[in-house]
Amino acid sequence: MKKKILALTMAALMSVGMLAGCGSSSGGNANAKYQVGVIQLVQHPALDAATKGFKDALKKELGNDVSIEVKNASGDTATCATIANTFVSSNKSLIMANATPALQAASQATADIPVLGTSVTDYATALDMKNWTGKTGTNVSGTSDLAPLNEQAAMVKELFPDAKNVGILYCNSEANSKFQADKVTAELEKLGYTVNAFTFSDSNDVANVTQNACDASDVLYIPTDNTAASCAENINNVALAAKKPIIAGEENICKGCGVATLSIDYYDLGYQTGVMAAQVLRDGKKPGDMEVQTATKFTKEYNESIVKELGITIPDGYEAIKKDK
Repeated sequence: MKKKILALTMAALMSVGMLAGCGSSSGGNANAKYQVGVIQLVQHPALDAATKGFKDALKKELGNDVSIEVKNASGDTATCATIANTFVSSNKSLIMANATPALQAASQATADIPVLGTSVTDYATALDMKNWTGKTGTNVSGTSDLAPLNEQAAMVKELFPDAKNVGILYCNSEANSKFQADKVTAELEKLGYTVNAFTFSDSNDVANVTQNACDASDVLYIPTDNTAASCAENINNVALAAKKPIIAGEENICKGCGVATLSIDYYDLGYQTGVMAAQVLRDGKKPGDMEVQTATKFTKEYNESIVKELGITIPDGYEAIKKDK
């Protein structure tokens, strides 16, 4: 009997653990007019800020008429699909997908429920759409976090004019990271740099790949890559020891391991997405008819502590990243 009770107890604990793994949180009552589900790929400051902005906008626009359920996939694409299917089964009014794998999972799970993405670099790449017009024509729209890649390449030239080799460091399972890497490579080559890609498949080989990139490069560039963002400390440990500077695609990667970035505010991006969601839910707009929106403000920023450690002089026009952001 004791063994049976123990087995039941263990099973219950495992069930609780599995639910906790999805990182679920609720933000309203089950009787609200609109039930919204949020799939967030992984917990890190940029995506957290986008989710917060989304929730704040929806609450401001719709008040008590909306209930928001957030589930975090802990970086696992299969879990994104599970969460998406759960939201479809519960007939959510709208799904917000935070990051590219979350958007891909949501768009594959339903062709009927409106889906809005945020923190997605390129929708054509994410959704494998040809002849991109700025609108999907489907149940999907949202906001893009793509900063001008030509300006990020120009930042490398501005800060490191004597460098010759640039290493692009990113996760090869993130389609939008490859998109950015290809685009910024072309821009860097126009500026006379030799560019090589160094890719990792997951967090387990980040340190080794970063070391290889440091050995072969004068400067590293990291796009808006979710795996890199979650492993920024490990990347910094390697790159700082090798005295190799990193230009990052967004602020939170730069804060963890970079020298400088041309960045956006992810809270504002999420807020834009929340306004779009209110237009879909309250006003009846169709996502397929809505242009994918981009950030409107870009800021040159630098990481004061790493700049000091590497002895780099930052020119005018850059802002120090606030430590409490």
